[in-house]
Amino acid sequence: MKNKLCLLILILFSAGITIAENIDPQNTDNQFAYGENVGWINFEPGQTGSGVLVESDKVTGYIWGENIGWINLSPNTYGGVINDGLGHLSGFAWGENVGWINFDPDYGGVSIDINGNFSGYAWGENIGWVNFDSSELSGQGVEVCVVNYQDLATMAEQWLKSGRGWSADLYLDSNIDFQDFNILAIYWMDYCPDNWSLN
Repeated sequence: MKNKLCLLILILFSAGITIAENIDPQNTDNQFAYGENVGWINFEPGQTGSGVLVESDKVTGYIWGENIGWINLSPNTYGGVINDGLGHLSGFAWGENVGWINFDPDYGGVSIDINGNFSGYAWGENIGWVNFDSSELSGQGVEVCVVNYQDLATMAEQWLKSGRGWSADLYLDSNIDFQDFNILAIYWMDYCPDNWSLN
């Protein structure tokens, strides 16, 4: 009985570790920020769901730095990293090995443009500046999935199709119709939910 209880607790805690993510929607390695003192920081460290989920009011999940370990974007203290709905980030992330990282420091700040590209700088007292600007990082940088015209074009191409396997079947009823369009409209020009099939 004791072993079964321990196993159940382990399964429940393991289920809580899996984190949704919507970073690097095109799988082009647009998932990295860079710190001069810490190296590359990965916002999509694994294909198992670990990583970062950007929403219109917050940024949650974990990022990985080979030289510094895990950084929690949503620690219980200081409220985590906040998104103001327009892409301006603020608040603090926490790394056990590096301390607090400020996403809206004086003379810096991190933002996300309407195409989902991160830019700007975060600051950590123990690590210095962390650069999110892809134009300065040899094409690297961090990109989040945004529901946009590309998704609408895919929806139009697949309109009134039926059967399994269509990426525009957002309602998951094997038909591309107004129920799917309604889901697209809800997320229009917002961040994609986890497992967004149109990108």
